[in-house]
Amino acid sequence: MNHIKFNNKYLLTIVFISALGGFLFGYDWVVIGGAKPFYEVYFDITDLPALQGWGMSSALIGCVFGAMISGLISDRFGRKKPLQIAAVLFVLSALGTGGANSFNVFILYRIIGGVGIGIASTLSPLYIAEVSPAKYRGRFVAINQLTIVIGILAAQIVNWIIAKNEIDGDAMLWNQQTGWRLMFWAELIPAILFFGCLFLVPETPRFLIKSNMTVKALKVLKKIGNESYAFKELALIEGTLQTHQKTKGINKKELKKLYPILIIGVVLSVFQQWCGINIVFNYADEIFTTAGYSVGDMLFNIVITGSINLVFTFVAMGTVDSWGRRKLMLFGALGLAIVYVVLGAAYYFNFQGWPILLLVLMAIAIYAMTLAPVTWVVISEIFPNRIRGVAMSVATLSLWVASFVLTYTFPFLNTFLGAYGTFWCYSVICLLGFVFVYRKLPETKGKTLEEIEEELIKK
Repeated sequence: MNHIKFNNKYLLTIVFISALGGFLFGYDWVVIGGAKPFYEVYFDITDLPALQGWGMSSALIGCVFGAMISGLISDRFGRKKPLQIAAVLFVLSALGTGGANSFNVFILYRIIGGVGIGIASTLSPLYIAEVSPAKYRGRFVAINQLTIVIGILAAQIVNWIIAKNEIDGDAMLWNQQTGWRLMFWAELIPAILFFGCLFLVPETPRFLIKSNMTVKALKVLKKIGNESYAFKELALIEGTLQTHQKTKGINKKELKKLYPILIIGVVLSVFQQWCGINIVFNYADEIFTTAGYSVGDMLFNIVITGSINLVFTFVAMGTVDSWGRRKLMLFGALGLAIVYVVLGAAYYFNFQGWPILLLVLMAIAIYAMTLAPVTWVVISEIFPNRIRGVAMSVATLSLWVASFVLTYTFPFLNTFLGAYGTFWCYSVICLLGFVFVYRKLPETKGKTLEEIEEELIKK
């Protein structure tokens, strides 16, 4: 009997191509933060808080819609074609947002980009999970989070380089007319690259088998590993699918078994947002200027936060398959709760400067090695084969709705509770998340998707 071997070069190639969707997700999501001081002047909305908020959060409406449709189109057309659609949407968004001459047109293209984010954020990790062997799945899905983080950092660096002279009068005027446009247009390069490279990746074996294209599926599995792996994996996938193909729908008894799994995915997705870290990326100017930093220092601090985010994402990739998903999630929830208590106290006692920056960086480091990547790993692997696309879509939809609520409510919380009260509020949420993970989340490391399905359905 042959030992199972993998074609790591081929695996990494298709994983990184798919993960370019994560890069574009990160870039498109964060680039607006650096452009904000300039396009607001251009569109004359600096004294209109409602329109300022709409400009920041409009893409999230597209994210919600993209997440809603991603499951349906991926279960019908596969994982690859919707990712190509997302790539086209990123290209259109970059062109249109950067070229907008009215605020309404700007918003339209931000929403289009948001649809791309919604699709890519659902299907890039799903694609990676479905092509990855169980042994490597955690770290491979974490590559998607790595590219999100690299995309975030790329946007922060591009914004900083373009706007670094913004305190000079001439440069400020140039940024208000042209600089902010270049921040969006820079996305064209990775978006076009993503679209082209997607022609080099195959459809996932699980979708092919589900669509009665077993020969094609076996061919893909043989590219991923040797024959021993291909036939073993084929048998596992066919076994779980055949069990359910006796009925076209899901009966009430089975539906009751699936609800708890879906709830786990939804709650973890919401918790990843409501733990509060993403306000650091969306409202960095308020957080750092409240701590006494100038606008120039604030832009540089944003780059530092992105760098820490990147470094500790590498830590996550090295621990997700050794420590396990559950331990990392528990560590992240409890660690953030403690840091937020201290950060809130620092704001309460009017600490300024480096203590605030240090605590923010600690929180980002904890988040980057735990909740940020591990949530995507878990929700990409816990759902049964035949509903994975739709279930992943529901979980991602919940994530983006939670993100919209987080982004929309922060200014109100900050106004009524102050920075200290807001972070203490997030600390309570993290403690509740810790309890949920401790009680409900099983460990999934080292198990095939089919083994995870069987274990969770039996519970």
